[in-house]
Amino acid sequence: MGNKISKVPFKGTPEQERELRDIIASLKDQPGALMPVMQKAQDIYGYLPIEVQTIIAEGLNVPVEEVYGVATFYAQFALNPKGKYVIGVCLGTACYVKDSQAVYDKCCEVLKIKGGEITDDGLFSLEATRCIGCCGLAPVMTVGDDVYGKITAADVPGILAKYTN
Repeated sequence: MGNKISKVPFKGTPEQERELRDIIASLKDQPGALMPVMQKAQDIYGYLPIEVQTIIAEGLNVPVEEVYGVATFYAQFALNPKGKYVIGVCLGTACYVKDSQAVYDKCCEVLKIKGGEITDDGLFSLEATRCIGCCGLAPVMTVGDDVYGKITAADVPGILAKYTN
């Protein structure tokens, strides 16, 4: 989920690339440099598109497939950009049994994206999450730091509308 190619074009700046290349140069001789370089790259860009993975691979002299493998194995790495508002819908047990899947599906329908994707305007991205510790409020949806509990699919359009004005 969420590892498909982004519809949003990569918009890295020369300054970002210079910063990444400086980091690679400073760490490339250290054993196990790949993870720290990838973490710093994600800090710089917010995610790890193929263009950034390629710079890392070339700079560390490792196959791009190895960079991609690490990026897809660890949940901390994102292959797609995040929206201004990151929406999370809990699909953990307590939320799921209270029909959070319908809430998630409604988000997909309203935003016209799938999980892990970003809307064309860059405003929203959607993630399925596991338990966020609000089981008493199930089902739960977050928009950034805002938590919405005991919601239904019918509540989704109104909640999202709060963030479009």
